[in-house]
Amino acid sequence: MRFASLGSGSRGNALVVEAGRTRVLVDCGFGPRNLATRLARLALAPGDIDAILVTHEHADHLSGVRPCARRHELAVYLTHGSMGAADFDGLSPRVIDSHLPFAIGDLEVRPFPVPHDAREPVQFVFSDGAATLGMLTDSGRVTPHMVAMLDGCDALVLECNHDADMLRQGRYPDHLKRRIAGPYGHLDNAAAADLLARLDTRRIRHVIAAHLSQDNNRPDLARAALARVLGCEPSWIGVADQDNGCDWRDLGC
Repeated sequence: MRFASLGSGSRGNALVVEAGRTRVLVDCGFGPRNLATRLARLALAPGDIDAILVTHEHADHLSGVRPCARRHELAVYLTHGSMGAADFDGLSPRVIDSHLPFAIGDLEVRPFPVPHDAREPVQFVFSDGAATLGMLTDSGRVTPHMVAMLDGCDALVLECNHDADMLRQGRYPDHLKRRIAGPYGHLDNAAAADLLARLDTRRIRHVIAAHLSQDNNRPDLARAALARVLGCEPSWIGVADQDNGCDWRDLGC
């Protein structure tokens, strides 16, 4: 199993997860042409994707789902709440239960609910039977269930949206600062590090900091926060940025 980010941030998000002959896209905040360009960096084309999994209906995660799925005849998986919050005209989305695992080809997908200001947001743990990848972005706080779902993964993609001091002192209006830092907003570096400290990381092979704010965070701050927990060099922590995402990370033996 392997994974790569096509881009992560407020201007668009997409993550590719591959196991055997199966490739899925988690979210698609990029239009068809932009998606094709980003996939080409990974030596992929849109026709190589089997399905799109939607975490929630915010535009930076959803805006490309309908046009890309229609153009390339891709299956779409999402919760009932997400389906009711957006326009999927011309598609027949497959509704998932936020607590029940399901399979797409060679991938087992385990969704779990998260606290975020969307209709029915979820995140996912993926497995090919040998390794597991856990992803968590767009969550305002950490719940015990989220800890249980992400515990013992071989790789993690974790939201490090903002540095609390940079957000507090930054240019955003107060109402937006309250939303971002609130219980249904986004995790800051310290909260992501605290989550990581609560997990069994003995099997960990990759940690990627994701969904960094371009105004209220810096890659070095996110790396340092996560590296302190693992006792590793900050350079070992990957960062999925807005323009380039991150290259393939392999979980094979």
